[in-house]
Amino acid sequence: MTWENWAGTATADPARRYWPRTAEAIADAVRDAAAAGLTVRALGSGHSFTPAAATAGAAIDLSNWTGIVSVEEGLPDTLASPSGSHRGVRGVAPPSGTVTVRSGTTLRALNADLDALGLAMPNMGDIDAQTISGAISTGTHGTGAGLGGIATQVAALELVMADGSIVKVSADDAPDLFAAAQVSIGALGVISTVTLRCVPAFRLAADERPMPLDEVLDRFDELAAGNDHFEFFWFPYGRNALVKRNNRIVVSDKGGDGGGLPGPMPEWRRFWEYEVMENAAFGALCRTGRAVPSLARPLSKLAAATLSARSYSAESHRVFVTPRRVRFVETEYAVPRPAVVEVLAGLRAAVSRLSQPVMFPVEVRVAAADDIWLSTAYGRDTAYIAIHQYRGMPHEEYFAAFESIAASVGGRPHWGKMHKLGAARLGELYPRFADFLRVRDQADPQRRFANPYLEQILGS
Repeated sequence: MTWENWAGTATADPARRYWPRTAEAIADAVRDAAAAGLTVRALGSGHSFTPAAATAGAAIDLSNWTGIVSVEEGLPDTLASPSGSHRGVRGVAPPSGTVTVRSGTTLRALNADLDALGLAMPNMGDIDAQTISGAISTGTHGTGAGLGGIATQVAALELVMADGSIVKVSADDAPDLFAAAQVSIGALGVISTVTLRCVPAFRLAADERPMPLDEVLDRFDELAAGNDHFEFFWFPYGRNALVKRNNRIVVSDKGGDGGGLPGPMPEWRRFWEYEVMENAAFGALCRTGRAVPSLARPLSKLAAATLSARSYSAESHRVFVTPRRVRFVETEYAVPRPAVVEVLAGLRAAVSRLSQPVMFPVEVRVAAADDIWLSTAYGRDTAYIAIHQYRGMPHEEYFAAFESIAASVGGRPHWGKMHKLGAARLGELYPRFADFLRVRDQADPQRRFANPYLEQILGS
């Protein structure tokens, strides 16, 4: 059975495929593959644009290994809000705590289960189809100047190692293996469970509106620092950006929200905005631009011109997540936050020189520095710049130009998005890269979990 990722940028024909339902079955699969001399990769939702999960050896499909294992309450609510303003959304907030979840659980299912418990993830990106293990392994993140990526929420991991043993790691137990495994691209073993630090469920007040791109760039530091979650989208050839500001709602002890906040978005408008405009209509524009490339630039300007303002409030995961049904290819680089204006100026100039048009917007987000060895935000406050192209349209020239611009400021590529960097250059970009390789040598000396993509980024 041929495996293909969501974007259609990677395929594979595994020699063997396993569908475990227990951690012990994952371990049995690893041992069985080793006995056959096969390499092993875990399969999640296929939302990496790279061939990170592809293998000609043994594929361990985690789609039957899902759900919450346990909840431990009573831990301090230290991740509730970068501003410290959040106090809960149901009058009396439930305690924060850690939640242990099976690695094949999608973020969508996890959000629903957490909400039923009165809990939430402190931050996440705008797609929830990924598995929790795939999301942390590739360094998936959301946005927020005071918040880190999803891997910073991890309190502990359970790993199935190359010899089939099952180990639990945390900052206290096997700290080096834990620091490496939080973002590991599956190079150290198969994650069987993830223990996450969660916070009381909360609502977000969302404000989305067009703003001149020049104004956004002039006010970038102010907008990033002044909002719990800030990002913007810019359509190449357009003058405006869509600025998204999401802030956590403060709830009084009596359950009030202080007044003056937007209400929920009516379901008819949610359907119109997200399903009709952002998916059906935008997909039609993209198909037209792909069929008639000379129309791509004016159609992209049209898409930018139709950006509308909206303010509403909802549960955090309903605000964070946006349906993405129009398929695309993507590369993303993490750059030092002070360099974001310089990089975008270079990108704007590069777009004007492209011989082939671009249909999809550029997305810009922010994150706080962290200490995870292979996190793209390791050691520095970060801006993320993601560029996209509609699937089936030429992207090579565009992506190469952007990679060159990002390289000039020490940009680090997202592990799950298309890039061409190899181990030599990546070793220069990550201060703890050699430490990661040392732990990998100890954990998987025979490279049981290798594949061509890992050879590219980590070496053989």
